[in-house]
This record gives sequence, C-alpha cells and structure tokens, in this order.
Amino acid sequence: MTRIASIITLALLAARGLAAQDTTKAAAPAPAAAPATAAAVDVAEAVVAKSVVDRQPQDTGTTFPVDVGQVVCWTKVSGAEGASIHHVWFHGDTQVGDVELQVGGSPWRTWSKKTVPPDWTGAWHVEVRDAAGTVLKRLDFTVGQ
Repeated sequence: MTRIASIITLALLAARGLAAQDTTKAAAPAPAAAPATAAAVDVAEAVVAKSVVDRQPQDTGTTFPVDVGQVVCWTKVSGAEGASIHHVWFHGDTQVGDVELQVGGSPWRTWSKKTVPPDWTGAWHVEVRDAAGTVLKRLDFTVGQ
C-alpha cells in the first residue's frame, strides 16, 4: 500500500506542478487575418463626349446629333489600381454594351466607345460600375433630340 501511496503522491505532485506552470508568457495565438476588402473606387470625373484626344475628352455634352456615329464615356478614377471597372451602356432601358476596363494606377483615366446607329435616337445612359457591379456613377444623355 505504501508503494501505491507513493505513486499517488508522485502523480499528485506532478499534476500540481503542471497546474502551477506559468502560461501567461506563452505566445498568444496570432489574430485572425482581416478579410480583404476591395479598394474603394472613387470616380473623380466622368463625361460623355464625341472623342478623346491625348487622353482628354473632346466635345462633351448631354445632347448629341442623330449622326454622331459614336460616343465615348471618359472616366477618371482613383483607388482602383489593379482592379477593373465597367462601362455599361443603355439605350432607353435596354443594356446594349458592357465594357470591362483594367485600371493600371491611381489616378487612372480610361474610356470606352459606343457606336450609335442613326435610328437609335432618344434617351441613353452609361453606368460606371466597380468589379462587383455597384453603380458608382450614372451619366444620362440624349441622341438626336
């Protein structure tokens, strides 16, 4: 019995020694990484124009003649480096184009063109959207009226 008592005593002392260990200096677990958030895209400027020369919009407006042939959506964005934006074109309420544009820096100027057939008069708009589809800017314009 004394042998069993000695084993129990040793076991209790060993357990007590473990319980008395200072664990406050142990390395704290690394905090969970914060989920990556998309960079906030800011549309600094956006216009509809007849053309772009030297990366600048020319003949901007909200009304264009029936024979305009094409229009351009010119956009200057910041905070979107390495991402993409979309120019989504509408004639009336019908989507007629979606152009993905890569953003190479911040700030960044980019544009897309849309051919306008002579019989597609009336209300138009183009939406500047981020990669997730959020509308950042809407530009309304009219052709032939």
